Amino acid sequence: MAFSAKTEYGLVALLDLATAYPSGALVQTGEICRRHAIPERYLEQMLTALRKGGFLKSIRGPRGGFQLFRSPEQITVADVEACLEGETSEERKGDRQDAEFQALGVLSRRLEEARCTILRQTTLAHLLQERDRLRQPSPMFYI
Repeated sequence: MAFSAKTEYGLVALLDLATAYPSGALVQTGEICRRHAIPERYLEQMLTALRKGGFLKSIRGPRGGFQLFRSPEQITVADVEACLEGETSEERKGDRQDAEFQALGVLSRRLEEARCTILRQTTLAHLLQERDRLRQPSPMFYI
């Protein structure tokens, strides 16, 4: 399962805020929207949820904006996804008692456990490192 658009946009916004974290700079919603082509109203909703979830603090006013409340090393992708998506249940209706459905259910649970483990171990700091690695220019070899 990939990320929903909500979680993906939320993580991109948090990465933007994580970049500003060491300096303590405030980042305005409009700046994030321009840099990443995220619809402003949609981003505002996500940032409000993340603020209420304890990930961000906000300062009002013309020079206001958002900051991470905790360091990037303390914010996991799993926590962000849970904040933005809430608890989801993918229980299917109908009789699922035969062995084929049960075998698929076991596989599905194993996949979800592996996914959750990876998301719990991945912090914003890890994502920043990966972003920075991807931004490095590829060496050009000429013959």
